[in-house]
Amino acid sequence: MAVEGGMKCVKFLLYVLVLAFWACAVGLIAVGVAVQLTLNQTVPIGSTTGSVVPIVIIAVGTFLFLVAFLGCCAACKENYCLMTTFAIFLTLIVLVEVAAAIAGYVFRDKVKSEFEKGFRDQMKKYEKNNITEQFLDRLQEDFKCCGAANYTDWDQVPQMPKNRVPDSCCINVTQGCGIDFKPSNINQEGCVEKIGNWLKHSALMLAAAALGVTFVEILGVIFACCLMKSIRSGYEVM
Repeated sequence: MAVEGGMKCVKFLLYVLVLAFWACAVGLIAVGVAVQLTLNQTVPIGSTTGSVVPIVIIAVGTFLFLVAFLGCCAACKENYCLMTTFAIFLTLIVLVEVAAAIAGYVFRDKVKSEFEKGFRDQMKKYEKNNITEQFLDRLQEDFKCCGAANYTDWDQVPQMPKNRVPDSCCINVTQGCGIDFKPSNINQEGCVEKIGNWLKHSALMLAAAALGVTFVEILGVIFACCLMKSIRSGYEVM
């Protein structure tokens, strides 16, 4: 039995939300891939906590895409069981997103400390590994920073000659500018603090977007429950 009256409007709005879910799902997958690529370029090898984040984002995006397809079929067929399954899965996604947000907040300091430890470990390999050298040079040049806490950290690197820092530490990067440098010509801020602030800002933007997606998903659950009630009432009448 087809839904009638106001439920037709709810059904139409659910179709609109399903389209929004598909868009959000594609967006989450794209963001997850982008975050993974960004972490590969900014987080030293060995950091594990932060690397889980993009995997979770991609997994949630993929699952949301499939659930949205299920919701479309449920609304089209006006099937009570499918609609119930859709509402349950959508609720699970909301719970996972809330749990991920809480975990991200709780472990935010651990991620920073893990990043600092990884960065300092990479500094020790600077003179031994060309890939590590290129990695740190790119970070220091892109973020206008030097060392973990500041440029004096390079004095703790055994293979690094005294009174020398990588050329990427210089305000104006030129060949050999890090040899017998003047502090005024070197970026004073450490990379851990600067990159950490950048990651925090990115996380806030991501959290704001996730909050918007979660709100839309909650609306989807409410509309699905309304349709479930209407469909069930139709069955009872029959």
